[in-house]
Amino acid sequence: MNSRLLLATLFLGIILSSASCKSAKNVILFQELEAAADTSFVKKNYTPIFKPDDYLKIQIASESPEDATPFNVELGLITMGTNNGYYNGIPSNGGYLVDSTGTVDLPIIGELVLGGLNRMQATTLILEKLAGHLVKPTVQIQIQNFKVTVLGDVRAPGTFKIPNERITILEVLGLAGGLNITANRENVLVIRNDLNTDKTYRINLTTTEALSSPVYYLDQNDVIYIEPNKSARIGSTVWFKMSHFVISISSVVASLIIVAFT
Repeated sequence: MNSRLLLATLFLGIILSSASCKSAKNVILFQELEAAADTSFVKKNYTPIFKPDDYLKIQIASESPEDATPFNVELGLITMGTNNGYYNGIPSNGGYLVDSTGTVDLPIIGELVLGGLNRMQATTLILEKLAGHLVKPTVQIQIQNFKVTVLGDVRAPGTFKIPNERITILEVLGLAGGLNITANRENVLVIRNDLNTDKTYRINLTTTEALSSPVYYLDQNDVIYIEPNKSARIGSTVWFKMSHFVISISSVVASLIIVAFT
C-alpha cells in the first residue's frame, strides 16, 4: 500500500512539474548585470539621419529678423489626434517634406539634398548656403513626424510620436506598457527603413550586448516586433489545450489515488 502511495505521489509531482511556469532565467533582462556592483557602458553620440518622407521644421534666424523672414515658410498648426496609441499629425501648409531623392526645396536657397545627413551636417550645409545673405545666421532643424511602432506581445501595442527624436528601445517598450510575461526577450525584431531599403535586426534583451546594438537607439519609423515565447506559441495550439485537459484529469485521478491509500 505504501508503494502505491509513493507511485501516486511521484506521478502527481511529474504532472505538476510539467505544468510549471517559464524559468525566470528567460525573463530577466541584462542578466550579466546581476552579479556586478557597478557597470558602465560608453554610448556613442546619437543623432537621426534624415530620410525620405521626413517632415522637417527648418527655422532660419539672424541678427536682423526682417532679413531672415524670406528664408522661412510659416509653419501652420498641426492637428493632433490619438487612436489606440497612434498619434496622428496632419501638417498644414508649411515645413519641408523630404522627397524620395532626399531633397528639400528651401526659399531663396533652392533645392538641397538633406537625405542621408544628420542634423549637424544639414545645419552646416544650410549655413554655407546662407553665407553672404544673412549676418550671423542660425539654423534649427527638427523632425516633425518622428514615430516608432511596437507590435506583438506587449501590453499596449501602437505607434508613438516621439517629440525629442532620441529614444531607446527600452523607453519605447515602456511606452507600450512593457513586455508580457510570455514575450520572447531573446529574439526581438527591429525593422528599419534605411534610405528606401528595409533592414532587419535581432536584439537579445537578456544580455548586455543589447546596450551596444545598432538599434538600441531607434530611428524614425522603426517597427519593433515582440514575438511570443515557445511556451506561449505551444499553449495556443489545440494539441496543448487538449493535453492540458488530460493533465488536469490526471491530476484529479492522482489526488484520488493518494486519498484512497492514506
